[in-house]
Amino acid sequence: MGITNLLTILFVIVGVFFFITGTIGLLRFPDVYTRLHALTKADNLGLGLVLAGLAFQAESWTEVARLLLIWFLVMLASASVAHLVARAAHQRGLEIWKK
Repeated sequence: MGITNLLTILFVIVGVFFFITGTIGLLRFPDVYTRLHALTKADNLGLGLVLAGLAFQAESWTEVARLLLIWFLVMLASASVAHLVARAAHQRGLEIWKK
């Protein structure tokens, strides 16, 4: 097993860890705002790590560029949708959780 395969496995496993922590944050956090934060931050980082792992297996730079484009578009969509959900929650009067 080569170093590129080991790096791919490492990056994908760490990326999946961030996906799982984002999902746990979605299930455990008390309000919509903290849930959105957990999902957008952890999932974007997780996707970036998974795509970085896949980039080690790419056969050309155009494939790496496509992976970067996918990551950029997902980050853009994630930020936009999170903003829209938070704005709708704020407009409906959902309060920020306070202990």
